[in-house]
Amino acid sequence: MTNLVFMGSPQFAVPTLEALAREHTLLAVFTQPDKPAGRGKVLTAVPVKHWAQAHDIPIYQPKSLRKDPAAIQTLRDLRPEVIIVAAYGLILPQAVLDIPPQGCLNIHASLLPKHRGAAPIASAILAGDEETGLTLMRMDAGLDTGPMLSVAREKIRPADTTASLSERLSLLGAQLMLDTLPRYLRGEIVPQPQSDEGVTYSPKIDKANAQIDWHKSAVEIDRMVRAYTPWPGTFTLWNGLMLKVLRVQTTEQRRDGEIGRVVRLEDGSIGVITGPQGGTLVLNEIQLAGRKALKAEEFVRGQPTLINSQFTMQNS
Repeated sequence: MTNLVFMGSPQFAVPTLEALAREHTLLAVFTQPDKPAGRGKVLTAVPVKHWAQAHDIPIYQPKSLRKDPAAIQTLRDLRPEVIIVAAYGLILPQAVLDIPPQGCLNIHASLLPKHRGAAPIASAILAGDEETGLTLMRMDAGLDTGPMLSVAREKIRPADTTASLSERLSLLGAQLMLDTLPRYLRGEIVPQPQSDEGVTYSPKIDKANAQIDWHKSAVEIDRMVRAYTPWPGTFTLWNGLMLKVLRVQTTEQRRDGEIGRVVRLEDGSIGVITGPQGGTLVLNEIQLAGRKALKAEEFVRGQPTLINSQFTMQNS
């Protein structure tokens, strides 16, 4: 069994953490500090912390590893043979990368060098990729630029959201780690440099990204809705109110009219005219701010003026 430290935060990281704990000695978990959540802004622990608490694993929550010498000294004192990282959310300085003799291994949710960065799963959906996957790499000082140990591939399904795809990738990641780590530690795997071709970057998602521009194509908006589920969600403005757009689908049906106009389609579904070239997007589920989520047809029964109304954007 190998002595290791695990660094991770969201639910995506938990299956890998569980798998490692069954096969190795888990010295400690490093995870993000508790953050305010919900309307009451109550300090809430991330899923990795919940798991570690339930299994009596020492927990450390530094705000930064770059600016916290005590956290780095703690890592040195733990003397891990290897550090495993999965969606931790903090940058590891060189002083941390140098601590474990077997290095710091990161399980990244893309087929590197594509979608390096903070939000690779959402970026793959936004880009319309047909497949994505996971890369297990040995970390270096760059942004997801380290040499690769192994990869696993996963098809992106037409209805996939970031939530559904993350769940499948998290389970795939746990298996990839179990398959790869023992062979790496035995010296059977030599990390291979990433290709210099096909490099793309995945920026951090912000709430400012969530507003729908109906001038985009129906396909682009569909990807956006799925990529931003569950967070930050997508929205539009209707009569000056925020209307959350939770589920949509593309359609071959077309209607002429002003971009952003809500229309009744031939099959009875509720559509929005998009650009370019008069595309149409079907609304499946929407939610008025402060109200419960409803199927679009049910929403219209209570708010019939939605039909033939106009969706707008802030500052438009």
